[in-house]
Amino acid sequence: MPLGYSFIHPLLTQDDSCAGYLVEHAAGATLAGTTTGIVQHPQFPRFDKRHPWFVPADGFENPGPEQIIPCFAGEQLGMEAIKAQETELRKAKRKLALHVPPNSKLPAPGAWDYAFVPPAQARTLPPFALHGLASRTTIIAIGVQNYSDHTWAQSNAYTLYTGEFLLTHSAPGKKADTSRQKMLELLALIAQDADTEDLNEIFRQEPKLSYSLLRLVNSAAIAPRTPITSFTQAINLLGRRPLERWLQLLIYADPDDGQHPNPLLYKAAVRGRLMELLAPKLEPLPDLPNLPDNAFMIGCFSLLDILLGISMPEILLQLPISETAIEALAHHAGSAGKLLQALEIADSRNLATADRLLEELAIDKDDFLKAQIDALSWASRIRQAA
Repeated sequence: MPLGYSFIHPLLTQDDSCAGYLVEHAAGATLAGTTTGIVQHPQFPRFDKRHPWFVPADGFENPGPEQIIPCFAGEQLGMEAIKAQETELRKAKRKLALHVPPNSKLPAPGAWDYAFVPPAQARTLPPFALHGLASRTTIIAIGVQNYSDHTWAQSNAYTLYTGEFLLTHSAPGKKADTSRQKMLELLALIAQDADTEDLNEIFRQEPKLSYSLLRLVNSAAIAPRTPITSFTQAINLLGRRPLERWLQLLIYADPDDGQHPNPLLYKAAVRGRLMELLAPKLEPLPDLPNLPDNAFMIGCFSLLDILLGISMPEILLQLPISETAIEALAHHAGSAGKLLQALEIADSRNLATADRLLEELAIDKDDFLKAQIDALSWASRIRQAA
């Protein structure tokens, strides 16, 4: 089988915070060095050791840290080599996970430590079947395509969820906060290199933006030596260009004092960081000044239509950004746009198409794995303060 890209998907809890990771590859591809690549990444020790990493059994290299969980596909269990590997891992008392095959019965409670079951499949099962399995097995929802699936899974014994539903428009009944419209004004001023006083005026009109910004820039991702206590101080200590990055992320921050952090902030941070790390490796290079910063901006802004419930062309009319960035965001044009498209498709777990696009962009498979781990680690530190 051809060697494929490794795709890492955060797994969310009931409150939409990240508490695990699912590693996948496109059907018909195989992985090599995945477990080693994850474990040897310099950022890996910074991840919460309580959070499991589910790696396909064909990409698992034993021994490994306990949080690396071999994950078997139900269709493969009849294969002699796979069955032998499962037997050896059980003898070693490793925790194991199973992707429950479509149109099949659930495994017996406790037969597997973890079971991945799509909500669409689970809805066809007898009542309380999931609750019985959950008595001794942790059940993870995979393929959570919309908020209806998410709400149903939350009420039916699931513990963790994939986040495809976040790529649909906001939860039913949720209105965009007016402060986010102010954020668009603020981003436009920053892009035009406006005076500090003009920027301060926006913060005076929306004081909770000031609170959210200070919480964000004092996060572990920046870790200033002394606490930043004002917007002017933030400019003086960080500089205008780094501050622009935090303002780009701030638009996703929870407007209600952080009582329920917005998972889109985490996703925007991951996508922005991935664009920043990978865009300089593209050939041809995107026609963008300050390439890493502008690539980050493209990735970060790519979720604004979902956040605000406004079409991307309408949003871009309000932002004075380069034509290359506009074309990438609106039409996936150019190499930066194609990279963004690959990341968006990977987030929706259409892995065969994402694999093909990354191959066409000649992104190195090891570089892609390393960039994902770096981005997930960086975003998790921001999320803690948002």
